Amino acid sequence: MNLEETKMLRYDRAYLRLAKNWAMLSYCERKKVGAIIVKDGVIISDGYNGTPSGFDNFCETTNGETHWYVLHAEANAILKVAKSTNNCSGATLYLTHSPCRDCSKMVLQAGIVRVVFINKYKDPAGLDFLNSAGVETLQIENIDEI
Repeated sequence: MNLEETKMLRYDRAYLRLAKNWAMLSYCERKKVGAIIVKDGVIISDGYNGTPSGFDNFCETTNGETHWYVLHAEANAILKVAKSTNNCSGATLYLTHSPCRDCSKMVLQAGIVRVVFINKYKDPAGLDFLNSAGVETLQIENIDEI
Protein backbone atom coordinates (compact mmCIF):
# COMPACT_ATOMS: atom_id res chain seq x y z
CA MET A 1 0.00 0.00 0.00
CA ASN A 2 1.49 3.35 -1.02
CA LEU A 3 1.43 6.54 1.03
CA GLU A 4 -1.65 7.95 -0.73
CA GLU A 5 -3.64 4.73 -0.18
CA THR A 6 -2.58 4.66 3.48
CA LYS A 7 -3.73 8.26 3.92
CA MET A 8 -7.07 7.53 2.22
CA LEU A 9 -7.65 4.50 4.45
CA ARG A 10 -7.02 6.63 7.56
CA TYR A 11 -9.61 9.15 6.35
CA ASP A 12 -12.03 6.38 5.39
CA ARG A 13 -11.85 4.97 8.92
CA ALA A 14 -12.24 8.42 10.47
CA TYR A 15 -15.37 9.16 8.41
CA LEU A 16 -16.78 5.72 9.25
CA ARG A 17 -16.29 6.47 12.95
CA LEU A 18 -18.27 9.68 12.41
CA ALA A 19 -21.03 7.73 10.65
CA LYS A 20 -21.11 5.29 13.57
CA ASN A 21 -21.42 8.15 16.05
CA TRP A 22 -24.10 9.79 13.91
CA ALA A 23 -26.08 6.52 13.92
CA MET A 24 -26.42 6.85 17.68
CA LEU A 25 -28.74 9.84 17.09
CA SER A 26 -31.33 7.52 15.56
CA TYR A 27 -34.41 6.72 17.62
CA CYS A 28 -34.84 3.39 15.83
CA GLU A 29 -34.59 0.40 18.14
CA ARG A 30 -33.98 -2.45 15.66
CA LYS A 31 -31.06 -0.92 13.80
CA LYS A 32 -29.27 2.42 14.01
CA VAL A 33 -27.64 3.50 10.75
CA GLY A 34 -25.50 6.57 10.11
CA ALA A 35 -24.33 8.24 6.89
CA ILE A 36 -21.75 10.89 6.04
CA ILE A 37 -21.27 12.34 2.54
CA VAL A 38 -17.83 13.76 1.71
CA LYS A 39 -16.95 15.71 -1.42
CA ASP A 40 -13.52 17.18 -2.16
CA GLY A 41 -12.40 16.48 1.40
CA VAL A 42 -15.36 18.29 2.97
CA ILE A 43 -18.35 16.78 4.76
CA ILE A 44 -21.35 18.06 2.80
CA SER A 45 -24.08 16.09 4.55
CA ASP A 46 -24.97 13.61 7.24
CA GLY A 47 -27.97 11.51 8.11
CA TYR A 48 -29.36 8.70 10.20
CA ASN A 49 -32.39 6.49 9.88
CA GLY A 50 -35.58 7.87 11.34
CA THR A 51 -39.03 9.25 10.78
CA PRO A 52 -39.73 12.25 8.53
CA SER A 53 -39.83 15.75 10.04
CA GLY A 54 -43.03 16.38 11.93
CA PHE A 55 -43.62 12.72 12.88
CA ASP A 56 -43.01 11.27 16.32
CA ASN A 57 -39.63 9.63 16.72
CA PHE A 58 -40.92 6.07 17.07
CA CYS A 59 -39.55 4.03 14.17
CA GLU A 60 -41.19 0.74 15.10
CA THR A 61 -44.73 -0.41 15.82
CA THR A 62 -45.62 -1.95 19.17
CA ASN A 63 -44.97 -5.31 17.46
CA GLY A 64 -41.39 -4.25 16.69
CA GLU A 65 -41.93 -3.83 12.94
CA THR A 66 -40.41 -0.78 11.25
CA HIS A 67 -42.95 1.78 10.02
CA TRP A 68 -43.00 1.92 6.21
CA TYR A 69 -42.32 5.67 6.24
CA VAL A 70 -39.00 5.52 8.12
CA LEU A 71 -36.24 7.07 6.01
CA HIS A 72 -32.90 5.33 5.67
CA ALA A 73 -29.72 7.17 6.67
CA GLU A 74 -28.40 7.56 3.13
CA ALA A 75 -31.77 8.87 1.93
CA ASN A 76 -31.80 11.47 4.71
CA ALA A 77 -28.24 12.55 3.86
CA ILE A 78 -28.92 12.78 0.10
CA LEU A 79 -32.18 14.67 0.66
CA LYS A 80 -30.35 17.11 2.93
CA VAL A 81 -27.90 17.85 0.09
CA ALA A 82 -30.84 18.36 -2.27
CA LYS A 83 -32.08 21.16 0.02
CA SER A 84 -28.69 22.89 -0.10
CA THR A 85 -26.66 24.59 -2.81
CA ASN A 86 -24.32 21.59 -2.98
CA ASN A 87 -24.56 18.33 -4.93
CA CYS A 88 -23.28 14.77 -4.53
CA SER A 89 -21.58 14.49 -7.92
CA GLY A 90 -18.24 12.75 -7.38
CA ALA A 91 -18.78 12.33 -3.63
CA THR A 92 -18.08 9.43 -1.27
CA LEU A 93 -20.82 8.06 0.98
CA TYR A 94 -19.76 6.57 4.32
CA LEU A 95 -22.26 4.21 5.96
CA THR A 96 -22.50 1.97 8.98
CA HIS A 97 -24.44 -0.53 6.79
CA SER A 98 -24.31 -1.05 3.03
CA PRO A 99 -27.29 0.38 1.13
CA CYS A 100 -30.49 -1.50 0.34
CA ARG A 101 -31.85 -1.81 -3.21
CA ASP A 102 -33.90 1.39 -3.09
CA CYS A 103 -31.18 3.50 -1.53
CA SER A 104 -28.64 2.17 -4.04
CA LYS A 105 -30.72 3.64 -6.87
CA MET A 106 -30.74 6.98 -5.07
CA VAL A 107 -26.97 6.80 -4.47
CA LEU A 108 -26.28 6.20 -8.15
CA GLN A 109 -28.74 8.86 -9.33
CA ALA A 110 -27.22 11.42 -6.93
CA GLY A 111 -23.82 11.01 -8.60
CA ILE A 112 -22.03 9.39 -5.67
CA VAL A 113 -19.03 7.48 -7.04
CA ARG A 114 -17.78 5.66 -3.95
CA VAL A 115 -19.50 3.92 -1.03
CA VAL A 116 -17.52 2.87 2.05
CA PHE A 117 -19.31 0.90 4.76
CA ILE A 118 -18.75 -1.14 7.92
CA ASN A 119 -21.45 -3.85 7.89
CA LYS A 120 -23.13 -5.61 4.99
CA TYR A 121 -26.90 -5.27 4.74
CA LYS A 122 -28.77 -8.60 4.77
CA ASP A 123 -29.66 -8.32 1.06
CA PRO A 124 -26.59 -7.89 -1.20
CA ALA A 125 -28.68 -6.61 -4.16
CA GLY A 126 -27.91 -2.96 -3.38
CA LEU A 127 -24.15 -3.54 -3.48
CA ASP A 128 -24.46 -5.73 -6.57
CA PHE A 129 -26.38 -2.95 -8.33
CA LEU A 130 -23.82 -0.28 -7.41
CA ASN A 131 -20.90 -2.46 -8.48
CA SER A 132 -22.56 -3.23 -11.82
CA ALA A 133 -23.07 0.52 -12.33
CA GLY A 134 -19.38 1.26 -11.74
CA VAL A 135 -19.69 2.73 -8.25
CA GLU A 136 -16.70 1.77 -6.12
CA THR A 137 -17.69 -0.06 -2.93
CA LEU A 138 -15.41 -0.87 -0.02
CA GLN A 139 -16.13 -2.64 3.25
CA ILE A 140 -13.93 -1.75 6.23
CA GLU A 141 -15.02 -3.85 9.18
CA ASN A 142 -12.36 -2.77 11.68
CA ILE A 143 -12.53 1.00 11.76
CA ASP A 144 -10.30 1.32 14.81
CA GLU A 145 -7.13 0.00 13.15
CA ILE A 146 -4.52 2.57 12.29
